[in-house]
Amino acid sequence: MTLATSAGTTSGTSRPRISQRISSIAESATLAVDAKAKALKAQGRPVIGFGAGEPDFPTPDYIVEAAVAACREPRNHRYTPAGGLPELKDAIAAKTARDSGYQVEPAQVLVTNGGKQAVYEAFATIVDPGDEVLLPAPYWTTYPESIRLAGGVPVEVVADESTGYRVTVEQLDAARTERTKVLLICSPSNPTGAVYSREEIRAIGRWAHEHGLWVVTDEIYEHLVYGEATFSSMPVEVPELADTCIVVNGVAKTYAMTGWRVGWLIGPKDVVKAAANLQSHATSNVSNVAQRAALAAVGGDLSAVNTMREAFDRRRRTIVSMLNAIDGVMCPEPQGAFYAYPSVKGVLGREIGGRTPTTSVELAEIILEQAEVAVVPGEAFGPSGYLRLSYALGDDDLAEGVTRIQRLLS
Repeated sequence: MTLATSAGTTSGTSRPRISQRISSIAESATLAVDAKAKALKAQGRPVIGFGAGEPDFPTPDYIVEAAVAACREPRNHRYTPAGGLPELKDAIAAKTARDSGYQVEPAQVLVTNGGKQAVYEAFATIVDPGDEVLLPAPYWTTYPESIRLAGGVPVEVVADESTGYRVTVEQLDAARTERTKVLLICSPSNPTGAVYSREEIRAIGRWAHEHGLWVVTDEIYEHLVYGEATFSSMPVEVPELADTCIVVNGVAKTYAMTGWRVGWLIGPKDVVKAAANLQSHATSNVSNVAQRAALAAVGGDLSAVNTMREAFDRRRRTIVSMLNAIDGVMCPEPQGAFYAYPSVKGVLGREIGGRTPTTSVELAEIILEQAEVAVVPGEAFGPSGYLRLSYALGDDDLAEGVTRIQRLLS
């Protein structure tokens, strides 16, 4: 029998109990904040959570009914191809052509257990130890961890509120080295809501192609754009990039299906085949019931999506207006997704409720403790000095939550 020591090693050996690869991974900050908010609610505290990035709408009924019917079908009780149901891959290819104009074959589609698995498998398939990945910051908290798990080195390229959180070709070129292999792009962006224009997408894509870089583009918020902003798909705008481009997407945000865990990646056939081999050993097929639900989602119309987008647009304008009314807070108007990403640099260093925060982590702690509002600090996504607030929650909770922050910070 061996016993763990306080240093995290096993008695009788200097070997650590947890592998270095896994112990180096940081916990998902967004899920941690959401879990803490829910735990406080369970204790009876009136916490309002702006942490989790998931729609507050139920999954549309026709999708749920498809899952109910699938449960009764014996064929769905068995193993199916690890890379996804053939009919779902067909539907994803058709949906991709319909929504973004990108023409792909079903053999270029891999169905995954949510978008996170698609992100990880994309990097695991094309990144070797030491390869550098250009990572525009602020970034979704999972990106750098997936890159590190694949043996890669995330290289942050920071854009701030002065540029609407969008990086430029000049910044990317300054960060590129002989070890650079991949560029990650997420537009519309989590966590900032930034949307790159068609011209910006073209310029960045052409630059990546010119330098022989892979591009991993996360398009999961493609339908959530507002005002004059439009979604542009990198391989559509830069067709010559298609052989070195991987598109990540899923049903979670568009169809209010975060808990169903169905995502996908689209790429060159050799990449998809390699990623499918990995998945065959890691998880095998995605739940057949969830796949049947996703089939109903991507094959249906976008009326439910349009209803949700209208609500998000209304909340977007409300939250930006309320945040910008706070002294020391500056919130650019997000053009997509459902996040506000205000700079709180003007608040740091001021006394708030008997404490003087110097980082956005400390400020988020004060807001949770004293205003009973859960937000995610900027450190989860890159530099300090920012907060992320998801406005995918009810209008009343949104107004009450930001009002509490206003009272505390004023």
